[in-house]
Parts: sequence; C-alpha cells; structure tokens
Amino acid sequence: MMDGSRIWLMASSLLSQRNDSAQSLKELFEDITAPRLMRGVLSILLAYGLTWLVIRFTTWLSEKVPRRFRLFIKQAVPFLKGIILIVVASYLIQLFVDLSATNLIALTGTVAVALGFAFKDYVSSIIAGVVTLFEGSVRMGDRVKIGDYYGELVDYGLRGMRLLTPDDSTITIPHSAVWTEAISSANSGRLEAQVITNLYFSHQVDVETVTEILYQAAYSSRFTQLKLPVAVLIDAKPWGTEFKLKSYPMDARDEFVYKTDLIRRTKQTCDRLQISYPDIKLPLAAD
Repeated sequence: MMDGSRIWLMASSLLSQRNDSAQSLKELFEDITAPRLMRGVLSILLAYGLTWLVIRFTTWLSEKVPRRFRLFIKQAVPFLKGIILIVVASYLIQLFVDLSATNLIALTGTVAVALGFAFKDYVSSIIAGVVTLFEGSVRMGDRVKIGDYYGELVDYGLRGMRLLTPDDSTITIPHSAVWTEAISSANSGRLEAQVITNLYFSHQVDVETVTEILYQAAYSSRFTQLKLPVAVLIDAKPWGTEFKLKSYPMDARDEFVYKTDLIRRTKQTCDRLQISYPDIKLPLAAD
C-alpha cells in the first residue's frame, strides 16, 4: 500500500503541472475581449465574401475574354483563394495569440500534436492539395479522371476538388486521393482535348471509303480545331471492323457535343451510301 506522504506528493505534482499548463495557456493567448472577437468574426466574414467575389468575378471574366485565355483565368482561382486564407489566418493568429519566441515554440508543438491525432486526414488533404497545386498535375478547367469519376474540374478548395460530370452531377474528391489514385488529365491546362470517336462496320466495307468519310466528318464539323491533327486508326475485331477517329474540338467543354456531331455526320453519309454495319447476334433474354 502506498503511504500517505507519497500520495500527497503525487497529488501535489499533478496539481502543479495543471497550474503550469493553465498559466502557459494564459500567457499564450491574448486577452479575448469583445472588440477582438468582433474583429475576428468580421475578418472571417470578409474572407468568405472575398472568396465568393473571386469565384464569381473570375467565372464571369473567363466567359468574356477570348477563349484562349479562359483556362488561364480560371487557373488563378486556387492561388487567389490561398492568398486570402493565408492573410486571414495570419491576422487571426496575430489578433489572439502572443507570438513571443517561447510561446511560438509551445504553440507549434501543441498544434502539431493536435493536428496529428485529431485532423490527420484533413491535414493530409490540405498538404496534398498544396503539392498538387504547385506541381500542376491538374488545373482548373481540366477534364480529369480520378478513380471512377470523370469530369471538368470546376472548383479547387482547401480540402478537396469538385468535378462536374457529363450528367451534371458534382463530385467532391479529397485532395488526399492523389496519394493513392491515378489521375488522368485529357487537356493538361490546354483549351483543346483529344476526342476519340469509335465507329464499327462490317468486314465487307471499303476501308478507304469509310476512312475518307471519317476525315470529311471531322474537317467539316464546326467544333473541330483544324490546327491540330486528325487521324483514323483501324482495328479488326471478330465481329467487324473498328474505326477510331482521333481529333480535337476547339474547346474541351464541347467534348460530348463534338462526338455526337461526328457520329451524326458519319452515319448520315454511311446510310446514304448503304455502308453496312456489323451483324451481331445478341443472346435472347431469358423468360
């Protein structure tokens, strides 16, 4: 059994440590007064307002300038949001924390421990977002595929990025996905993105005729970027011949409209020339 003196010593030590911790916290933080709280709240509201204005203004401006500058303007949004966040966070720390050398070391250690245990996933996403932003692997306006999701990168936030999918769904993906998922970018910051249109015909077709039809469909489409190459690739399948038309729309946002236009033009000509399609016998559904 522990004697009374040892118990008293342990209790005194714990009480002393608690008092020291309370004194350290008191020294670390400035006096929290009503004016300070008001300034802190106003700075946070100002940050939200500025962020909203940045997004709205850049979106509006990107649609007004010549098309070749659209992505350049949108790619500035994450950097502007980051500057606002850093300025406001610095102001709040200066407002509420006494940043002496001793207190700064204590604050750094406390924050590191707290973040390491409580917000490790959030911090991982923030770090991944900063790394991705400066590496430039994906940019605002890019058409990217991350995991099973594909769409246009329309927002780049602190924790994650938002993709607008072809069916107008918005998918939020945490930045930490860059550590584990392969990221494919169709245009990598450029306005144009290659579109591959697959078309299938029977083995009896004249390959040269179909190839010429595909080239004409691409060059006659109002969406085609004529400065970039157009190519037709052919592959033989057991059930028919596969043609791949590789071309570029002038704007990556027109990807699916462009592909629809190419298929429509090709099928209209093929139907007029009575070019045959593969005759594939599909299995009957079970009753």
